[in-house]
Amino acid sequence: MGDLKRLLGYLGPYRRDLILGALLVLVETAFELVIPVLMADIIDVGVAQQDVPFILHKGVQMGICALLALITGLLYARFAARAAYGWGARIREEQFARVQNYAFSNLDHFETSSLVTRMTTDVTVLQNAVNGGLRPLVRAPVMLVMGIGLSMWMNAELALVFLVCTPVLGVILFWVVRRVAPMYGRLQKAVDRLNNVVQEGLTAIRAVKAFVRGEYEEEKFAAVNDELTDTSQKTFHYAVLNLPAFQLVMYTSTVLLMWFGGNMILAGSLQVGELTGVLSYVLQIMNSLMLISNVFLLLTRSLASARRILEVLDEDIVLTSPEGGAEAVPDGGVDFENVSFKYHAGAKEYALSGVNLHIPAGQTVGILGGTGSAKTTLVQLIPRLYDATEGTVKVGGRDVREYDLHALRDAVGIVLQKNVLFSGTVRGNLKWGNPDATDAELWAACRAACADEFLERMPRGLDTDLGQGGVNVSGGQKQRLCIARTLLKRPKVLIFDDSTSAVDTATEAQIRAALSALPNVTKLIIAQRITSVMNTDQIVILEDGRIHAVGTHESLLESDPIYQEIYASQMKGGEEHGPSAQRKKA
Repeated sequence: MGDLKRLLGYLGPYRRDLILGALLVLVETAFELVIPVLMADIIDVGVAQQDVPFILHKGVQMGICALLALITGLLYARFAARAAYGWGARIREEQFARVQNYAFSNLDHFETSSLVTRMTTDVTVLQNAVNGGLRPLVRAPVMLVMGIGLSMWMNAELALVFLVCTPVLGVILFWVVRRVAPMYGRLQKAVDRLNNVVQEGLTAIRAVKAFVRGEYEEEKFAAVNDELTDTSQKTFHYAVLNLPAFQLVMYTSTVLLMWFGGNMILAGSLQVGELTGVLSYVLQIMNSLMLISNVFLLLTRSLASARRILEVLDEDIVLTSPEGGAEAVPDGGVDFENVSFKYHAGAKEYALSGVNLHIPAGQTVGILGGTGSAKTTLVQLIPRLYDATEGTVKVGGRDVREYDLHALRDAVGIVLQKNVLFSGTVRGNLKWGNPDATDAELWAACRAACADEFLERMPRGLDTDLGQGGVNVSGGQKQRLCIARTLLKRPKVLIFDDSTSAVDTATEAQIRAALSALPNVTKLIIAQRITSVMNTDQIVILEDGRIHAVGTHESLLESDPIYQEIYASQMKGGEEHGPSAQRKKA
């Protein structure tokens, strides 16, 4: 319950609606509880004495009570809905804002599908708990206490019948709730797995069709769908037992009351109206117990969802801005001083080990290395997407941990290996780099990235709709738009993480020429093609997370076997300058 109490703190301005809703339920319940007393008077006094005015008078009173109960019930529905959906909206906003502040290492703790479920399905469970559970949560205890009290007042002997039956129902419902409670957590995890398969299948639908793997994906979906179905069936198999248990006890109580009440009427110690009133209260009491059991089931499921939501909100954000962090990055100089890094504290090996590297401001540096050599990891330490495990990373001569995060990342432009465009227009995507950019600035960035050539052919130019994730443009066009977006930031450090891999060599050469004209910008270029880096000021070769060699194209070609191998395989067919050729010469 502590988790739910914490989340109730997000009610904010909707707390008033929740309180008003609860008060309206109390008023509605009071009106309904008066009706059986009036009905008993009609039968025992009005009908018995054939007093028509008395019957009409009591009937009008019953009608007024029913009407007032209806009005208060409708008002409750309005306030409860506002409280539930307003509360859910605030929790979703808080989760989304929290995720935006996550570092990459925080995001590694959650699957995307799980985060989606926690912001949608789990929040919906909480909303349903308020919308469907507030009324019975307030109403049921009041009806239970007042129903028992009024029935005892009408006839204490008959009231003993359901006082005996009620504990039996309570024991059954307690067993059901205790059995179902742990199953709701497993149910939500099954929803996570289903969402993960759906998300992956839809994101990669083109690859699925290209490899004719539709049947395989259908089998994957069927497996997780069947798992969710089985989990749901097992969960609700026990959850629905509260209804037959309630009916069994209710009908048993009704039969016993009719039996004992009938005998008392025959003996003259009980009137028909009293029996009718007691039966009405019995039904209300049993119904209140049923409502309480449903509330417990809702709360049980809500606790599982609340726990998952709080895992998102309580995630310890590992990268934060220091108090009074530096707001200005003086230049684009980058230094790595004895830097080592591993993604998880418990990892046995470092992804980067003992990196020492000095990049003066304004230099252009190429980074080469095989798959898994930690090229991307190296550049992600510069804008503090991750923090170095050991050693120091400096930008502009200052430790990156001393900068305000927003200031640092504004000064570092990075085109990630995985290009991402958002739904909307080209203009909207480009303005991520600079929200205040004019059309002239947008076109200038597009020309530098060689994106203008295909944008000018599009009827709507900058207002062309890219579709979800940029599906309306090719891979090379997407890369060029991402480069243009980053150029609009006017960063002091510009990082290209293999971001021209889908661009032809002629276009890549034009982009390199445009980049070389950028003054006072440090450029780091991760590439697979040696032509992308051979004209840079220095080339860094990484191997297994360590710096293997640093030098110019000419010096590395003369002395470094790895660089010779790369050059030979790409430029000379592998015979003239590779290690094998060197051995032959020897």
